[in-house]
Amino acid sequence: MTSYRFPARRRAAAAAAVVGAVLALAACGGQDASTKTHSGHGAGASATPTGTASAPESSSAHNAADVSFAQGMIPHHRQAVEMSALATSRASSAQVKTLASEIEKAQAPEIRTLSGWLTAWGEDVAAPDAPADGAEHSGHSMAGMMADDEMAELAKASGKAFDTAFLKMMVEHHEGAVEMARAEQSRGTHQGAKEMAGAIVTSQSAEITRMNTLLGQ
Repeated sequence: MTSYRFPARRRAAAAAAVVGAVLALAACGGQDASTKTHSGHGAGASATPTGTASAPESSSAHNAADVSFAQGMIPHHRQAVEMSALATSRASSAQVKTLASEIEKAQAPEIRTLSGWLTAWGEDVAAPDAPADGAEHSGHSMAGMMADDEMAELAKASGKAFDTAFLKMMVEHHEGAVEMARAEQSRGTHQGAKEMAGAIVTSQSAEITRMNTLLGQ
């Protein structure tokens, strides 16, 4: 009996040693795997929150067409807002006043967005009081912009004469904006600018239809 006890104890001790070694190796292996995950794939994720690593790059990606769109649309929108503000006291038609209010509310925030993009891109933003007479932009007269004398005539009009002048001028103005927006859709790369361009095409095309209906055309 005693001849078998010592080997049994020795075998038990050896087995315990093997189990301990296996557990130690497993712990080291798990630590290495964790470290590799953290320093490899995980390192990039830990630098920025999940899903945001590429966001700044994609949001800032733009080209010359995006800059041209933003720099051109700001004075274009500013003039539309100026024309719409005149309707508050000079228009006689409730429908014209409502339309003018909608135009002002839609385009004023877009001016701020466009200005923010240009600032982020390190590009010039025209001052609010910059002359917009015929607005020369990129070597061409900006589509749909009213000259100073046309704006002066609109400011002098009132009642039905104002309504007619406003609608005719704004149709032309909107058509110019739609043309600029379509150019951005086809040539731009900035996702936000292209989305705004699409919204402009949709909303202003619908307003052109409304205005032509009010004009009886």
